[in-house]
Amino acid sequence: TGQTEFLADTPLLQRSVRKRFPYIDPLNHLQVELLQRLRAAGPEADERLRRGIHLTINGIAAGLRNSG
Repeated sequence: TGQTEFLADTPLLQRSVRKRFPYIDPLNHLQVELLQRLRAAGPEADERLRRGIHLTINGIAAGLRNSG
């Protein structure tokens, strides 16, 4: 893109997205942990793991809204 900074050409959107990071980051970390557990469990994985992963996907998508 030729940009050296994230959303450099739209500072208002950049500020808006950066304000969301503190809320989205914990979901990202939780998602990584749940994915690791799901892979370790293999085909015997608990449905709660899958549900948790789906919830983190929805939460991250909602947090990013139309910016991500």
